[in-house]
Amino acid sequence: MANASAKRTAQQNAETIKNMNLGMLLTGALSLMLRILLRKGTLSPARISFWLLVLSYVPSIFLSRYLERIGSPKRDPTTGTLISSGEDLGRPGVIEYAFDVIYITWACQIGSGIFGEWFWFLYLIIPLYAGYKLWAGVISPMFLGRSGGAATQEEAAPEKATSKRQEKLRKRAERGDPRVRQTARS
Repeated sequence: MANASAKRTAQQNAETIKNMNLGMLLTGALSLMLRILLRKGTLSPARISFWLLVLSYVPSIFLSRYLERIGSPKRDPTTGTLISSGEDLGRPGVIEYAFDVIYITWACQIGSGIFGEWFWFLYLIIPLYAGYKLWAGVISPMFLGRSGGAATQEEAAPEKATSKRQEKLRKRAERGDPRVRQTARS
């Protein structure tokens, strides 16, 4: 059964990589077409929007190649059998953030072709979100003694649920009932 799961992961990864490469191609072509049709002056190397477009391909290409490398299945060269399905590209965490950066890059490329240079400010979402995650997960708990969401939920919950018998014994001990042995807690 584990082999079936690995094959399913390899198939999903191959489809995801194919869609990502198709998205890269379509986004690049659409961005250039929009700039030619709507904003001819932005394709001049003297304009900052040209360099923003060129530089936006760096993280997009880097992250897509990274995802392609870790998500590609490894097969035996002689028999073609599946050795490793690669990392699951549907997993949350760093992989999810890499896809988010790629999608925001594509949105900025197309949006700046339609709406103009000011649309590149949308790219600031990436460092702002990274700063928020750094503050909430590392800086605030380390320096201010604040804890994350899971710990605050634990604090709001009652300390420990006691059974009816334990509650009855506690009440007897408070009254000084001789039937309850007092144990010294250290």
